[in-house]
Amino acid sequence: MPRKPRVKVHLNETRNINKPSEEDISNILRAADEIIDTAGRNMLVKILKGSKDKKLLEHGLDNCPSYGYYNNLKMADIEVIVDWMIWNKYLRIVYSGKLPMIAFTEKGWERYKPILVNELIEKMVNVTDENLEELSEWFVKVNREIINMILDKINEDNRVDTIAFLDEWKKKAYKKDAKNIRATIEGLRKK
Repeated sequence: MPRKPRVKVHLNETRNINKPSEEDISNILRAADEIIDTAGRNMLVKILKGSKDKKLLEHGLDNCPSYGYYNNLKMADIEVIVDWMIWNKYLRIVYSGKLPMIAFTEKGWERYKPILVNELIEKMVNVTDENLEELSEWFVKVNREIINMILDKINEDNRVDTIAFLDEWKKKAYKKDAKNIRATIEGLRKK
């Protein structure tokens, strides 16, 4: 039995469209983060549209902060904007077997990191007592580069409102991260 070929992706021509705004780029990257290496361009378009697609809802993608960001646009128009992001090297297509998936490029990842850092700091500040332990366990899995950026930003912005979360997080963090978290807490308490 012959093997099926890879699903080819045909990007729309985007030379004649305007560059998306900084807010648009941030929201597209935020939506893309939900599906990096697990879904493709069509799912990204559906998230941005606010689709009620069964798979999208099953995976909780309607909880993404950028869900429905482009609810006033047609799917075809959103696809062109997503293709602009690919052509301009914020996103790229990678293959998982024969299926095309969305991934960050280095440029896209660099652009997205501060967005992620700010979002995670807000989660720290707004976590409820009931969810504190669960969220601190989740933070253990966060990329070390992002952890260091979070701690730097907390120090830089003097975010004393994160101390309660940091105290809980350091109990579960890897040794090196726990040391950095402790140093951040001490620095905040001295200010």
